[in-house]
Order: sequence, then structure tokens, then C-alpha cells
Amino acid sequence: MNPQFKKGVIEMCVLKLISDKDMYGFEVIETISKEIEVNENTIYPILRRLTKANYFDTYTETMSIGAPRKYYKITEEGQEQLHIYESEFGKLSIISKLFWKQ
Repeated sequence: MNPQFKKGVIEMCVLKLISDKDMYGFEVIETISKEIEVNENTIYPILRRLTKANYFDTYTETMSIGAPRKYYKITEEGQEQLHIYESEFGKLSIISKLFWKQ
């Protein structure tokens, strides 16, 4: 898969997952890696960049065992960006059906 295309798809997946429920970094990695090969070197930079872009807020929860977890929560700006991605992805799906008929 083209690295730039994959990066965009993963970014959209991260936004979608966190729009469904607040998640911590490793939880995002585990969920996405069930479908696409990813690791922390892919996901954590995306989480940092999306947080810096104000698409996520973060908060920390203390765990009974282990270190505290940093959770990501989607913001209104993040929801808006997700809607843009979903619209663009929908257009790509239509184009692919036109040109790559099975």
C-alpha cells in the first residue's frame, strides 16, 4: 500500500475510533492492527499531530496496576475533520466503482 495513502487512511481510522469512544494510545494500536499492519511508530505521531491540531483533547486516568493512561477524546474540530474525511472517502468509493468494476 502506498505509504501516503496508508497514512491518510490510518488517520481517518484513528479519528473514527476515538469518535466512538475515548481511547488510550495502545488501545488504538491494538484495534487498528487487527485490520492494518501498524505499530507505535505509526500511531503515536498521528495522535500527537491530531492533538496539536485540536482534533483531540487528552486526560489521564490512574490505573490500579501500572502507569496512568493518557486518553484521547475527540473535539468538535475533530468531528468536523472526520466528516470531511468520510465525505472524501465516499467520493473515492464511488470513483473506484466506476473505474474498477468487478
